[in-house]
Amino acid sequence: MIRLAAILAIAAGCTSFPDEDIVLDLRVLAMSATPPEQVVTIDLSARPDPAELLAQLAPTEVCALITDPVLDRRIRYRFTLCVYGDSARCDPELPMTPLAAGIVEDPDTAPRSQTQICASVAPNGNLLGILTETLESDRFAGLGGVDYLVSLTVGGEDEDPALDEHAAKTLRVAPRIPVSREPNINPTLDGIDATLGDAEPVRLAIGRCADQPQPLEIPANARLELMPIESATARETYVVPTLDGRSMMFTESLTYQWLATAGGFSQGSTGGTRDSFGNIPELFTEYRAPNANDLDGPTDIQLWIVQRDERYGATWYESCVRVVP
Repeated sequence: MIRLAAILAIAAGCTSFPDEDIVLDLRVLAMSATPPEQVVTIDLSARPDPAELLAQLAPTEVCALITDPVLDRRIRYRFTLCVYGDSARCDPELPMTPLAAGIVEDPDTAPRSQTQICASVAPNGNLLGILTETLESDRFAGLGGVDYLVSLTVGGEDEDPALDEHAAKTLRVAPRIPVSREPNINPTLDGIDATLGDAEPVRLAIGRCADQPQPLEIPANARLELMPIESATARETYVVPTLDGRSMMFTESLTYQWLATAGGFSQGSTGGTRDSFGNIPELFTEYRAPNANDLDGPTDIQLWIVQRDERYGATWYESCVRVVP
């Protein structure tokens, strides 16, 4: 199937700049942390003991979803642990700790085992230093949790570092206040249903185009409705402390980011907070396949769906459709 040439040809045929949800170059699409949040028990009447605090924390694995759809090349990466600064970037005036660095094969075509970009945040003195530095400047004394960052830099193996892409993942350590507070977990889907016209919905196969010899076929210029099917536990309920010593309970809101290598979406982002009547916003979007004139034969289009909650949870899903002129 056509991949790189088709993407370039479709992009060249556009009379305006492509939407942000159409990916044509190296990009960090999402980052996730497992777990995204950790909850610790502390004695409010005494200064926390660092050793006891660290003993309650588990290692956190931070991973990134990246793509480089046009170029066939290896990608270098670097993770850094740091204090949360302006615009969700590392504070350059405060200590930073290197976590991991390396080179992976082409993220879109190489075997998945050769493309993983992950790092582990160990519960050690480096993390304690970051948390302590952050806590000292928190006017709420960590009541709502202490946020810190893992930053990521990626670039082509032999490319100028000035062209690197940057991203960051926020993580949280929170006190168990109230005592019923539980840590957040990443949201999940049971699947993604695709509906073409009046046909019955079909479940999209999960996996990159490189991993699917026979992806779902749709005609050029088709409109394909995509609906995320949430798992029963996707929307967690959670409690947060209030300044008056009480607590409030909420149900998570989930958002969906839709991305592709060509075509377009009726909405690049769906879901979100409930309206004033308690209704959940629409979750589905409509994928618009490229026009036949922009294709030179059957063309595989990579799709990405990123599911997020408001507590730093994130999960992504990859799929593929074959557009036939």
